[in-house]
This record gives sequence, C-alpha cells and structure tokens, in this order.
Amino acid sequence: MATTTLIPEKTGVPESSQAVAHQIEDTAAIATNRSDHVIFIAVTLMYWATLYVYVPILTPYLEFRGLSMQLIGFVLGSYGLTQIIVRFPLGIASDKLRRRKPFIMLGMITGALSCLLFIVPGSWVWPLLGRVMSGVCASTWVAFTVLYASYFKTSGATKAMGAISFITVSGQLIGMSVSGWLAERFHWNTAFFTGVAFGIAGLVLAFAVKEPRQGVERAPISLAKLGEVVRTRVLIRVSILSIFAHCILFITMFGFTPLQATALGASKWELTYVVIAFMVPHAITCLFSAKWFVPLIGEWKLMTIGFILSGLFTAAIAFSPSLPWLMVTQACNGLVQGLYFPLLLGMAIRDFETSKRATAMGFYQAIYSVGMFAGPFLAGWLNGSFGLQSGFYLGAVIALIGALFVTLSKRDFAS
Repeated sequence: MATTTLIPEKTGVPESSQAVAHQIEDTAAIATNRSDHVIFIAVTLMYWATLYVYVPILTPYLEFRGLSMQLIGFVLGSYGLTQIIVRFPLGIASDKLRRRKPFIMLGMITGALSCLLFIVPGSWVWPLLGRVMSGVCASTWVAFTVLYASYFKTSGATKAMGAISFITVSGQLIGMSVSGWLAERFHWNTAFFTGVAFGIAGLVLAFAVKEPRQGVERAPISLAKLGEVVRTRVLIRVSILSIFAHCILFITMFGFTPLQATALGASKWELTYVVIAFMVPHAITCLFSAKWFVPLIGEWKLMTIGFILSGLFTAAIAFSPSLPWLMVTQACNGLVQGLYFPLLLGMAIRDFETSKRATAMGFYQAIYSVGMFAGPFLAGWLNGSFGLQSGFYLGAVIALIGALFVTLSKRDFAS
C-alpha cells in the first residue's frame, strides 16, 4: 500500500536560503560522533527517569495522603497546565539564544526539585507544587528534541524523532519499573529520593552534552517568522491530534490505571508489572513505527488505526475483571499508542529549518499539554462523581474523536 506523503508547507523562506540552511544543518550533524549520541542518550534516560520514577505510585500515594478524586485529578492536571504556560516561551527563548544545552540542564534541576517537593509532609499544596515543578521540567523537553534532531541530517527528522521516542519510553520505563518495588520494600518517599538522585546524575552528565554550532550567523527568530511557524497547517493539525493522544495517555497509564490496578488488588510491587505491560510494547512500536509500518500503511491511515484501537483498549480497562486482564489491556494499549506518538512528533518539526524548530516544537508541546491537563482533570471529576470506570469511558470517546479528526485532516491535505 502506498505511503501517504504530506505536502510541505511554505515557510516564508526562499528555497535557496532553505537549501543553504539545510546544508549547514547536515554539516553539523556529520560533526557529531557516536560518543556524542551515547552521552545525550544517557542524559535523556536520566531526565525521563527523574520525571517518571514516581508515576506508577502517584495516584495511590495521593489517595494515601487523603486527597479526593477531584483533587487528585487537579494535581495530575497541573502538570499539563504548567506546560501550556511554559513550553512555548521556552521554545522561543531557545531559538532566540540559539542554545539548547542550558535548558537541558534546567530540566535536570527542576526534575530533582519536583521530587523533593512531593515528600514535604502536611498540606496537599506540596504535592501540587511538586507536580507543577515537574511540569516546568517537562517543558524543557523542547530543547532535548531539537538538539537531538541536530545530530541528524535534515532529511532524518522523522528517524530522529522515532529514535528519541524510543529513548523517552526507555527512560520512563527505567524510572517506573523501580518505583513500585522501592515503595513496597522501603517507603513511599524512597521513589522520590531516587528521582532526586537521577536528576543530580543527569545534571552532572549534561555538562558533557555536545551542542553543534549550526547556522550561528543567522539572526534569532523574528515576530514575522514566529507567525509563519504557528500558522503552518501541518503543525496545527498534528498539535490538535496530540491533544487527543495525551488526553488518553494521562487518563490511563500516567493517570488512573494504577488506581484501577490497586482496586483489583495489586500491591505496590505489582504496579511495576502493570507498567512493564504497557511500556515495553509502547517502546517497541515507537522505535519501529516510522521504519516499518509507515511504508506499508501510510502516516494518516496508521494514526487512524492507532486511535481507534486505543479507544477500544481504553474502554476495556473499565471491564477488566482481574489484574492479569488489566495487564493485557495495557499491553495492547501501549502497542497501539506507540504507532502514532513518534509520527506526530516528527511531523511537527520536519518541514522547518533549525532556527525555527524549537519554536515549532515549543508550540506543538504547549498545545498538546492541553491534553495532559484536560484529560486527568475531567477524568478525576467524572471518577469522583460516577466511579473510577467513567474516566476510562471518557478516554475511549476522546480516542474515537481523534480518529475522526485524523480522517478529516487527511482529506484536507489531499484536497
């Protein structure tokens, strides 16, 4: 089956200027070596481990501290709300400074600080502040993605995003795999202290990250170019689609699925099995989605399939009669969600020259942060009013809306 190809948007830059810019970028990519990739990957693993080391136990931990379902939903949603405010300005600042590395280091610092805030006893305000700070940490992901894309030739943007999606899931898996065991073997707070250690280790290693000097003679992005970036049709469409994708993810695995597991009798340690069931298939499909499935099926059709199946498996969570069945739903959901996440990430930046990529990625990530906030916030309200299963029904409906939007978007670009 033929692959559906996107028609590149006009970026307002003469073709000759774009060609020169791409030559500069490709030269910078060649200047990096294997050790540069290894160091960056190690820092990225520490970054995501810091952010996600406590995620499997977060909702049970908040329930343990006496928070209601609605308040749990608000604390979870504050992670996305912070990113709505912070991500895009960070992308603009990174483009204006033409630097990514300082923002990577900021991410490691704020990640460690967020873990510390969670363990402050007393009011629910401290977990809220911890989750807000983790949102600041996650907002620096703009710099990670753009810097890593600079390690590849311009034509390899989608490949780079597929690789970094795999690294992302691997780092999340490292952190999430140990949290349940740490909480079961020692104490709730042990997972948060481990997150602090990951953050400090990543910060130290970040000093060795190489930042290619590409296009240093170019002026920082102007307001006119900023307008061109945010009006790009492909960027707008994939950003909206990513809202739906993140609503589903933060309602399920990164939201209320751990509470469903504990309701089915899972111990803190068994939450690790639930995480692995989701994250391993997710990592595999993130790595091979663009390489294997896109050439066979096409980008838009693959995303449609991914959203439809994700809706079915999200609804199935509510009907899981036992922990093993819940793990089956997680394995299936992780696999199909991995089909579209790297595609959306790569499509967000591939038509932009390097001087605009952080801005485009900042816009993309700020927009999809709406899903990180709205998903768990609305699900928390529904769960508190109608029971835990109602949030998963919401996630299923959102997935089907996402599939419909993919279909409409494909038709729009074909016309």
